Amino acid sequence: MNSVLGFGQEAEFFCKKSSFKFPKTHEGVVLEHVFVIKNTGDSPLQLISYEVECDCTKAFLPEAEIKPGESVEVKVTFDTEGKAYFQDREIRFTTNTKKKIEKLRIKVNVIPHI
Repeated sequence: MNSVLGFGQEAEFFCKKSSFKFPKTHEGVVLEHVFVIKNTGDSPLQLISYEVECDCTKAFLPEAEIKPGESVEVKVTFDTEGKAYFQDREIRFTTNTKKKIEKLRIKVNVIPHI
């Protein structure tokens, strides 16, 4: 009977603000933003890994799974060194949700060195 009850249960990834735009920033600064991720599902949420376009962007994942109803902070950094003008980075998380891939985004306009 327990397996029947557990069949429809899923983890759900929820972020109230899944995109963040930094103010204009001079090249060479490492930016940080913290996203708050909540599990709105009925099973533990796992943030297994992440992918980004370049190693200038990093995400720091929680070590433990996120229990239903709980929230965690996920810090994302972006190194502006060698970057110029408008930058738009998508962070793709591999999860155990129905969608399997969940996304967050950061944006910034970088003022280059002269």
